[in-house]
Order: sequence, then C-alpha cells, then structure tokens
Amino acid sequence: MRLHELVCPVPGLPEELAGVRVAHLSDFHLGVPSRGERAAAHAVAWAAERRPELVCLTGDLVTRPAGLERLRALTARVPGAYAVLGNHDIGYAKDPLVRRADPFDAGPVTLLRDEAATAEIRGVRVQLIGVDPRSYLTRTARPAELVDDRARLRILLCHFPAIVERLPEGAFHLVLAGHLHDGQIAVPYGRGKVRLGYPRAPYPHGRFLHAGAALHVSAGLGTSLLPMRFFARPEATELVLQPA
Repeated sequence: MRLHELVCPVPGLPEELAGVRVAHLSDFHLGVPSRGERAAAHAVAWAAERRPELVCLTGDLVTRPAGLERLRALTARVPGAYAVLGNHDIGYAKDPLVRRADPFDAGPVTLLRDEAATAEIRGVRVQLIGVDPRSYLTRTARPAELVDDRARLRILLCHFPAIVERLPEGAFHLVLAGHLHDGQIAVPYGRGKVRLGYPRAPYPHGRFLHAGAALHVSAGLGTSLLPMRFFARPEATELVLQPA
C-alpha cells in the first residue's frame, strides 16, 4: 500500500495556513473479508503517528454493519476527525454483500450529513462541510448554501468526486473525495492505465482543479465486489497545503 505525503496547491489559501497537513483516508469497506481491513488499520496508525492538523474520512467506511465495531476502534486513534458517509454505508451499491448500517455510529468523529462544522487552525477560521450520499444521489445536495464567508479556508467532504461539477466557482478552496478506488482493477499501458471499474471517470485519482477549488481523490483502502486490487494500490495521503 502507499502511505505518502503530497503537496497540494490550494487557490486562495491564506499564507498563515501554508504547510497545514490534512490526512485524507477513504473507503475502508469494513465488515467483509478483505485485505482492506489490514490496510485501513495501517493507514489509521500512520495518520495518528503523524499528528496532522486535520483528519478527514470520505465515506464507504463499512460494507456491512459488522464493520462498525472495528470502525469505532480505528477512529478512536484519530479522535476529532471529520467524516462523511458513502453509498456502501447506506446500503446502496451493486455489491451483493452490502447491507445498510443504521444507526451509523462511527465513534469519536464528527459525521457531517449535509452539515457544516467550524474549526480553528493556527488562529484561522476553517469551515468543513459534508455531503450526505442520499442527497448527492438524489441531486438535492446544496453544500454551497452552507458556506460561511467568514471562514478563510472552506473544505468540502463528499464521497463522490463529481460533486465538483455542481459547485459554484470559488465556493470552496479544497474538495476531498474517494469512491473510485483508482479503478480497483486496472490494466497498464504505455504511460497510463485503463481503470476497469470506472473507465470514463473524469477524476479517477489524485489532484485536480475545478470550480476554483483543489480536488483530491483518494484511491482508498478497501475493495468492493472483488476482494482484490490490481495496479490500483490502496493508499492514505497526508496533504500538505500550499498557496496556489
């Protein structure tokens, strides 16, 4: 698996926040037999050891309710993290093993379901807004309506990278997403690869710029449908924010 630090240029980032570190973890898919559980444990331990200013989890944390106990044990290592749910968490997926986890108790994290939270980092007001998968899938999500203009850094958490297509220009500085597993099963060719899971995804993995915001899409840690990955390594990322 890949545990790495990634410099992330962010348009409009205040100079006071240059170098702020944000751990981005996604797609644990706990509750089913998979090597992803070991990867998630590795990633959480790594993030806890590095002590970033923010820890953000972008959904598909469990595939079945049986994974909730393990999830709570992991999030206890990064108390104060911010999280959103993904489609697996609410039982909506093609994977036949999926079962909705309800009620969803993720442990000592702030779970944002079309809600906003405010934090202070280095004396600067930071706002985090989370999109619920239900509102995203029904196209009723309106995260920009929750924006606090007094916040000098606004971060949007959404399981689905394509949320950036629905954002007004400049509403957010940073968008964090997951969902795609970097294709999970990929076939390399030349300098690229064909991601069999999502061959046409416009934001499959890594850094992008859209709607005036920096977007980071995590490859995630677990698996869906097949308990394996091929040329799509599980990953956890520590983003080091810098002014664009």
